[in-house]
Amino acid sequence: MDIARPDLSKAKRKKRLITFAIIGLVLVAITILLARLKPAAPTVERNLVWIADVKRGEMIRQVRGLGTLVPEEIRWVAARTQGRVDRIVLRPGAQVKPGSLILVLANPDVEQAAANADSQLKAAEAELANLRVQLQSGVLQAESIAASARADYEQSKLRAEVNDELFKDGLVSPLELKLSKVTAEQAATRNEIEQKRFAFAQDSIVPQLAVKDAEVDRLRAQAKLRHDELEALNVIADMEGVLQLLPVEVGAQVQPGTNLARVADPARLKAEVRIAETQAKDITIGLSALVDTRNGIVAGHVSRIDPSVQNGTVTVDVLFDGPLPKGARPDLSVDGTIELERLTDVVYVGRPAFGQERSTVGIFKLEADGNYADRVQVQLGRSSVNTVEIIQGLQPGDRVILSDMSQWDTNERIKLN
Repeated sequence: MDIARPDLSKAKRKKRLITFAIIGLVLVAITILLARLKPAAPTVERNLVWIADVKRGEMIRQVRGLGTLVPEEIRWVAARTQGRVDRIVLRPGAQVKPGSLILVLANPDVEQAAANADSQLKAAEAELANLRVQLQSGVLQAESIAASARADYEQSKLRAEVNDELFKDGLVSPLELKLSKVTAEQAATRNEIEQKRFAFAQDSIVPQLAVKDAEVDRLRAQAKLRHDELEALNVIADMEGVLQLLPVEVGAQVQPGTNLARVADPARLKAEVRIAETQAKDITIGLSALVDTRNGIVAGHVSRIDPSVQNGTVTVDVLFDGPLPKGARPDLSVDGTIELERLTDVVYVGRPAFGQERSTVGIFKLEADGNYADRVQVQLGRSSVNTVEIIQGLQPGDRVILSDMSQWDTNERIKLN
């Protein structure tokens, strides 16, 4: 039969109560910890924001305005040879660059002269090649004869030496010995003559070819001149710019030196920059300027300030101190930046995408590890095109985010990924 054990039942209930109490305490502790935790910082891609360093030093104040390039000088393209206007390729207003074909002249006499010059040059080159072959053949023939003469001389000399030895032994008559020596002397003389003839044949190649080379060079220069005249029938631009005027029509007869086209010279352009009237008050003649032509930045200086205001802007002329980059042409839109003053020993940073001059804005400042950024209030001072003075809120060496962070206005802290 079963025996009741009330002490065991009480122990189980006690153990169960303790377990429930422990679980409850753990849940309360977890709840308290979760309540104390800050909201998770939103994550921002690091490569999508602009991070800059706060610096101390010299800050340059600048103003910027849009403008255009205006030619200071024009250039005429003149005819280099006589001819008749056969075809007009480009009309005024077209953009041209060196080598651009503007119009075509016709002159059959020039074409025929170029063809005749080519024919004469080819004939002279053929004669030069034939003469070179003949001279080389003559040298080879002289070399062959000289080699034969040397062989005959060596044989005659050897025969005379043999007969001399045989004569001592009484095996050869004095007459035969004398005959062999005469033959050897004759062979030596012939060998010497043939060797000189061979050397002369070699030395005479260069002078003979030089005469013909000079003739070929003369005909080549003449052919080049005729081809230059032929190419001059194609009137081309010798610079980059805009075709402004074409004072001839198809069928017109032109003489050498006749002006055929007028092109604006891109090497002599100035920038007309329009500055807002509120920013133009500090501009004076002689101030340094930088002009961005989209193909490069060119340094210059202010040469003239328009005394009148048009559409809320003041026109400022900027002359360039150096050559313009490729692609610069009249009416090209440019950005002009004029330097107003240099502020020394100020705290500054790149100009943020938000906030006006002499205002207070919230900027995210990176923590030391660079993984998180906290919003801080920053008082801005004088501003320039790309930089702004820091009055309060940041110190040199701080790293801040200058991008537009308006979508995180409700967050005081962000995480950079």
